[in-house]
Formats: sequence, C-alpha cells, structure tokens
Amino acid sequence: MAEAPVQALTVGILKETASEERRVAVVPAAVESLRELGPAVLVETGAGAGAHYSDDDYVSAGAEVVSASELHERADVLLSVTRPSSEILRRLRSDQTVVGMLQPLNDPLLIRDLADLGVTAVSLDGVPRTLSRAQPMDALSSQANVAGYKAVIVAAAAYDRYLPLLMTAAGVARPAEILVLGAGVAGLQAIATANRLGAVVTGYDVRHEAREEIRSLGAEVLELPEVESAGAGGGYARALTDAERRFQLGALSDQVHRFDIVIATAQVPGGRPPLLLEEDAIARLRPGAVVVDLAAGPYGGNVALSRSDDTVVTDRGVTVIGAGNLPATVPRAASEAYSRNVRTLLFHMFSEGRPVIDLDDEIQAGVVITHGGRVVHHAAAAAVEAVTTAGGVEPHESGTPY
Repeated sequence: MAEAPVQALTVGILKETASEERRVAVVPAAVESLRELGPAVLVETGAGAGAHYSDDDYVSAGAEVVSASELHERADVLLSVTRPSSEILRRLRSDQTVVGMLQPLNDPLLIRDLADLGVTAVSLDGVPRTLSRAQPMDALSSQANVAGYKAVIVAAAAYDRYLPLLMTAAGVARPAEILVLGAGVAGLQAIATANRLGAVVTGYDVRHEAREEIRSLGAEVLELPEVESAGAGGGYARALTDAERRFQLGALSDQVHRFDIVIATAQVPGGRPPLLLEEDAIARLRPGAVVVDLAAGPYGGNVALSRSDDTVVTDRGVTVIGAGNLPATVPRAASEAYSRNVRTLLFHMFSEGRPVIDLDDEIQAGVVITHGGRVVHHAAAAAVEAVTTAGGVEPHESGTPY
C-alpha cells in the first residue's frame, strides 16, 4: 500500500569522495527538470569538477552551490553516484533519503545501521533490468555501456600492434584477434566497439541465448559445447556447478592463446565475479597480449593476477589490466547517462514534489533498501540476517554478467 508523503523535499547533489571517481550524480542540464519536481536543488561545492562542470554551470542552471556541511544539513534527498562514505551515511537523519548505486549486499552492517537510523536508502543497482519501463532508470546498464566502450580503448592503448587490418607500403599488418568474455551490456558494447575499430572479434557467454546477440554485432561465437547453457531466464545467468566451472576454466585455457586481446566483463552485482582465466591461461598468451578485466575489485575478478585499478605485466610480457571502474574515466558521458537514470527514477517516485514510497511497485521494491526503520529489500534483509547471525557473509556467485 502506498504511504502518504509527509513533506516537500530539497534535493542535494553530493561530491563523490571515492578515489579516482570523477562522475557526478546530476549534470547541470538536468537541474531544471529536477526543479519541476518541486524541491530546490543544492550542489556541493566542486561536485561536478571531475566531469568538467563548474559551480557556475550549476548556478546558471538554477541550483544553489553550498558547502558539504550545509548540504548535509539542508538536503532531504541526497544524490550520489557511488556509495557515500560510511561516515557520511551514519550521520544521516531519520527524515533523509540517500539515492545512489549503494551496493547494499556488499556491506550489510552499514545497511542495518541505515535502517536503525530511520534513513530511506534507494539503490539504483537494484532497478529490475528486465522490466521494460525501468530501463531508462537502469544505471548498471548505462554505466556498463560506458565501461564496455572504454575497455576496448584501454586495450588498444596497451596493445603493441594495430587493431585493424592495414595495408601499407611497408607491408600488411594483420588485424588483432579479440575475445570478449560475457555478452551482457558491457560485453556487447565491447564487441561493437572492437568491430568498429577493425579487429576480428569473438564473443563468449555461458548463456546460449546470448549467442545470437553476439552474432548480430558481427562477431564469431566461441563454442564450448560441453558447457550447458547457464541461462536462468530474463537475461540472467545461474551459477555454474563445480564440474561445469572446472570444464569452463580448462576449455577457455585451451582456446585463449589464439587471441591478442581478451576483455572479461562477467560481473555479479553484489557478489563474487566468476573466475574465467586462471594463471595457466594467462601463461599461454603470447608476449605483448593484453587482458582487461572489468570485474576486478575487492572480491577478485574474472582473471587471475588482475588487481583493482592496477596493471600487471607478467614475465612473458602479457599485460593484465584491472579496470573495475572504467566509467569514472569517461566522466562526462557517464555522468550524463547516470543523470538521466536518476532523473527518471525520481520522477517515478515523486508525486506533486514529494516522494511516495510504494513497495507494491515493482521498481520501488527493487530499489528501496531501507525505509521506516526497516530493511525492506528482500536480498538486503537476507544479507543483514546472515552477517548478524553468522558473523560474516560471503558474496554470492549467481547473477548476470553486464
């Protein structure tokens, strides 16, 4: 049942504090439309600087630029890209709402604390990705699209040859052979970008239904026939069995040496990414080969040796790039896309300038994590229960690559 709104709200745009994060939750062009909702728009000083938006740009758009302390005091709804620091979140009041990609399954204790504080937490990484009317709010997909594009650019910059076939007076340069692991949003964008740059592209995904999507972009499909489709419906993938995982690792290791560049994109929101390439597979790559791991992060990655936001060069000269936050390196495009996601979600949740929390709504049921002093999101509540009763929680391995 929908709950009656209680007050008109002021929206505040936070400055991102995560290391190397250059995105901003709302770009100046979106400020005017946010004001149509009714609330005033506050912007923390310097919030847009990483994406090349000045404070004056926001003022011209109709926002008020204020200090961090003033924003935290006055704003009723705080907008962010990544999860604000735990120190900021734990200072929130019971009448405040925080909206961002909060990754609630990664820190259940923090989510429990937000519920205890009475904070309403809304996480865009919970938008139902297969619900057509939710697609304009799907921040995971919009940012994955940026990441897939930039992954190919990063790989090309590190590669020691050309990507396209080139015929010159000095001879013929063969095109690069690129393997993209995972045909979610990031993988499909990587395939499309690599094709546009003239490489010969092959794609692989554990979901057999993804094969036609790979082919539709002009890429070949890497066939591992002994691995049954891991599709779980709705575009999602189930976790592989131990036997399937062992076979997949061996089969990919046998195939990967044919490629000059490997881009791994298989991620599990809120969980541990699947390991796709072991050290043995990396050792089989030729000197000068490049591997870009979009899943590299605190829970590991798709590729052995990859480290978050770091580059490793093996003794054989294979470059392994941990690239878990590539959208932050394309801050203007990524911020513009994310800003549209946030705007659309707020318009969905606001009525007459006020938020209306309705957990019977499919979209809100996916994004509202805490409200009214409770953890109301099913998966987040289960994670909180697990960490509370067992003293720890392991990231899950089922989900969808993106």
